[in-house]
Amino acid sequence: MQLALNEKRLLLELARVGFSSPNELGQVLDRPAESVIQYGGLLSQKGLAVVERSVTTHLILTGEGEQYCREGLPERQLYMSFGDSSPMTELNRHPHAKIGLGWMKRLGWVRIEGGVVTKTGLAEPSALESALKTLESAGPDIKKELLKRGLATEEESVTYIIKVTEDGRKLADAGLDLTEETGTLTSDQISSGAWRDLTLRRYDITKKPRPVWPGKTHPYQRLIDEMRRILLDMGFTELYGGVVQGAFWNFDALFQPQDHPAREMQDTFHLKERSDLPSGWEQVRDIHEHGGNTSSCGWGGRWDPDKAKATVLRTHTTSLSIQHLAANPKPPVKAFGIGRVYRRETIDPTHLPEFEQLEGIVMDEDVSFRHLLGYLKEFYGRMGFSNVRFRPAYFPYTEPSVEPEVWIDGLGWVELGGAGIFREEVTAPWGINSPVLAWGLGVSRVAMLRMGLSDLRELYQSDIDWVRHTPVMTQPKGGDC
Repeated sequence: MQLALNEKRLLLELARVGFSSPNELGQVLDRPAESVIQYGGLLSQKGLAVVERSVTTHLILTGEGEQYCREGLPERQLYMSFGDSSPMTELNRHPHAKIGLGWMKRLGWVRIEGGVVTKTGLAEPSALESALKTLESAGPDIKKELLKRGLATEEESVTYIIKVTEDGRKLADAGLDLTEETGTLTSDQISSGAWRDLTLRRYDITKKPRPVWPGKTHPYQRLIDEMRRILLDMGFTELYGGVVQGAFWNFDALFQPQDHPAREMQDTFHLKERSDLPSGWEQVRDIHEHGGNTSSCGWGGRWDPDKAKATVLRTHTTSLSIQHLAANPKPPVKAFGIGRVYRRETIDPTHLPEFEQLEGIVMDEDVSFRHLLGYLKEFYGRMGFSNVRFRPAYFPYTEPSVEPEVWIDGLGWVELGGAGIFREEVTAPWGINSPVLAWGLGVSRVAMLRMGLSDLRELYQSDIDWVRHTPVMTQPKGGDC
């Protein structure tokens, strides 16, 4: 068995003492504790030693906690600031009133009646106050409360113990040669021939070398690039635009009524800036109010141009598609956009307030709903989803509308977007007389399915080990149209 000199020295010391900490071993071997841990790890790979790692946590006071340890908790300071009773209005002037009043009542120190705070005489030191003086004696519930109130933080301590195994002891007892070995030769040693007098370290050709990790694009970005490549190969051009959009383009131009729930604060990030309305906005107004020169009756009511001047973080990339169509009303048009969109969502395994969306449009003289299904089936096929189906759906700005679904083993049919033909209320204001096929796709959902993830947040994690071990994706073969 091949051992480096430092491994031999560590093994002999372990055989003598049985077990010890890296710091104590490092003093004997004249090596840093970190190096001793490394040598111990090498011995453990050969079954000659065991490295035991233990992690303990303890609390330390934050700056706020230290201040309250000296001056008293907010509830104690507030309690000491008045006599037997005090009007609530006066007590609310105290800087700690917001926090302290609730805690005084919870601890039973005061009672509140008729807007007057009266002491009960039960203001013995609380468990939390005692814990500030002696953190380690605090019980689990008190420690949790200290952390919740930001008065303390948890700090981890890692300790190691290195033990010799029976095989290691036998090898050490049999005797080890402690002659200095040379692992790397210099050019001078080679040219002068001095290498002949050196004891060269023997190499174990069966041992795997240390892995070398090359630079690598993030797996999620690779998937986005793959989608982009597929659409470019299918003859589409890419659209770009800012994440800040006027409400006119994000909602009104897409025939979303001004009282639609998606326009309210709980779904959309609204900004204080204002945007100008484009030339021809009156046509959109007429469409909303009475249908304009189309066969539609519109939404009725009054369309407010001031509301259309608001700005938002775009909630979908369709705002880019309609602007491109307004600037290019004559066929043919074949374009797509991939960009980040923003919605007020509660963060959980399947929702984030910002995510990527893919948007595609095709406008030509004779395209039909059948062409739309063909484009979608081809795209999903090239993404590796060979089994695709469509079910009817409703969207405010397309008719007819469908939701594409793909079959995933173990999950069944999974919906992956929405599609349809733009309604005349969307295209008529811009002089567009040809059908426009349109679809939108949640990129992150496709990524989760392709990578086998169960939590959307994993796509944005900074886990270098996950990035290293995620295989580089290759482009799947296309599906049949």
